[in-house]
Amino acid sequence: MPQHAQSTARTPTEADPSDLHLRIHPDQALRTKASPVGEVDENVQRVASRMIEVMRQEEGIGLAAPQVGLPWRMFVCIVPADPQAGPAPEGCVQDTGGKPIVCIDPKLTYAGDLESLEEGCLSLPDIRGQVNRPAMVAMEATGLDGKRYTIQAASLLARCIQHETDHLDGVLIIDKFGQLDRLRTRSALRRLERKAR
Repeated sequence: MPQHAQSTARTPTEADPSDLHLRIHPDQALRTKASPVGEVDENVQRVASRMIEVMRQEEGIGLAAPQVGLPWRMFVCIVPADPQAGPAPEGCVQDTGGKPIVCIDPKLTYAGDLESLEEGCLSLPDIRGQVNRPAMVAMEATGLDGKRYTIQAASLLARCIQHETDHLDGVLIIDKFGQLDRLRTRSALRRLERKAR
């Protein structure tokens, strides 16, 4: 994997990992465009550990920093192998090999045809709908060692990477639903909004 010069920018804010918990729609943190993290320090490493803990507690396969109220361009994911999936396209991976990965300041390049699959989101409990996404994605990101790395992803891992990167731009799956799914989930969304008042 190619190594790139790491940024000397400072982390946007210090964060107390013990304060981080899952945010639920319509929390405004979910609509905030996140800022680059830059340098990976001890605080970033502690935040990543806490995010992995929250993701596992909530039984998710991905979690972005805005979902725990932190406006950082960072997400974590642990995508299991799908025994039903066929072979991965050449040069691509379809899962994280049973281990969580940390993706800081990701940059994506899309490839392949659009595919429609049902998605859910930890921040939108009980809401699911069809989302169109490219079948493959190349991601360049920074790891916890402060070095840039690349992943060529397909299948569920590609979808997870795209879903979590959307969170970094304040985009939720409900923004990508077609009209039928918008209508079908409208009452569930209203319940979440009423609960937040």
